[in-house]
Amino acid sequence: MKEKITGRSSYASRAKTSGHITPSGSPAVKESQPTAVLSLTDAIALIVGIVIGAGIFRTPSLVAANSDSGTMFLLAWLAGGIVSLVGALCYAELTTAFPNTGGDYHFLMRAFGKRLAFLFAWARMSVIQTGSIALLAFIFGDYASRLLSLGEYSSVIYAAMVVISLTAINVMGITFGTLTQKILTTVEVTGILLIIAAGFFLAPDNPVASAAPAASASNSSAGLAMVVVLLTFGGWNEAAYISAELRSAKRKMATALIFSILLITIIYVLVNMAYLNVLGLSNMAGSKAVAVDLMQITLGQPGVVLIGLLVAISALTSANATIFTGARTNYALGRDFPVLGGLSQWSSRKSAPVNAFLVQGAISLALVSLGLITRSGFETMLDYTAPVFWFFFLLVGISLFVLRYREPNAERPFRVPLYPITPLIFCLMSAYLLYSSVVYTGLGALVGIGVLIAGIIFLAALTYREKKQLLKYTLKEG
Repeated sequence: MKEKITGRSSYASRAKTSGHITPSGSPAVKESQPTAVLSLTDAIALIVGIVIGAGIFRTPSLVAANSDSGTMFLLAWLAGGIVSLVGALCYAELTTAFPNTGGDYHFLMRAFGKRLAFLFAWARMSVIQTGSIALLAFIFGDYASRLLSLGEYSSVIYAAMVVISLTAINVMGITFGTLTQKILTTVEVTGILLIIAAGFFLAPDNPVASAAPAASASNSSAGLAMVVVLLTFGGWNEAAYISAELRSAKRKMATALIFSILLITIIYVLVNMAYLNVLGLSNMAGSKAVAVDLMQITLGQPGVVLIGLLVAISALTSANATIFTGARTNYALGRDFPVLGGLSQWSSRKSAPVNAFLVQGAISLALVSLGLITRSGFETMLDYTAPVFWFFFLLVGISLFVLRYREPNAERPFRVPLYPITPLIFCLMSAYLLYSSVVYTGLGALVGIGVLIAGIIFLAALTYREKKQLLKYTLKEG
């Protein structure tokens, strides 16, 4: 793919229309590249499918427990949409100016160099993305087991089946993957609309609980509420990984991001209004499964079965989209680091990074296997992925400033409005959530840091190996 490059970035200067230069300095063999085959609808389906996952059926009770009134509860969700929109505006500039399959990895590479970008790709491949895939697979397994149990390890079996099946679908090619995503997203959004309808039109004449305020929340608990809300909004940034495969990306990516965030915000506010209308704030705060409680009250046992299917489908939708975008980072990592070159094999026939999908699937299965040992996989993975995620999210926000400075002449079809205020808000938000995730996760944060340290050690070994090979080559040529 031919890309217009200007400015002083050392990474950018290595990009060539005939191929690229590897970090070791040797020309890489020209290979099949990603092609622009995705439509605007495909992009929106992927973004909405990733964001609207099983979280909206679990997290509202946590937000309610940390809100002092129904009004504040709903405002928290509206604020989550606004904050996400601010971030999406920043990503719209980065993705339209520098469309690339590597997404965040590519932005960090241009702004900070290959070492930091490698650490990001390492963390994403070993924890962030694969952990999310395993987490979503377990959610599917838990709900599917309620409908049809496969025995003592039912949830683990279902989770493994999800990883294997969805990986196989995406390996078959981009057409199969995106078609599956659009079908699942359509079913998921339709189901959520049914919940909204039940909450507004089938609510009992006598409210289940009054809308009286819950216990007053302190500043710290209000902060926790926002962390949970933004966790539920998380995933829209995955659009960066399909920017090189979206037709007319420079013109359509901003539209895809902004429209998706607005659609998601409307859906989230409406579904939480439905919860509040049927259950009230106090009952929501004490509920372990607000969606199940709502459907039990409005539709009885058939509603409980329906919500079980819906949550399973939602987890499946997010898992498929996460698998689709996650392999793109692994592909970019293999493309830029020869020792991991096997990940960079792109099948032009299938328009997919097959090896990257297979490696991602293997790591995800390894994480799923932990379910044989512990049943707290959801909480554990959330704990150690959150601090790492927000750390790199902050760096992506900073990269917008860096690239504005280093590459001022680069074509920017979309410029973030109110620069530098808007990206500064995005960076401050990310810094706050990094702090909050470390405070709330405790030991889990140390595990995430341990993964980064392992990545640093591996990077040091790669650097030493490259220098040794370069010296050997120089002596031979001399």
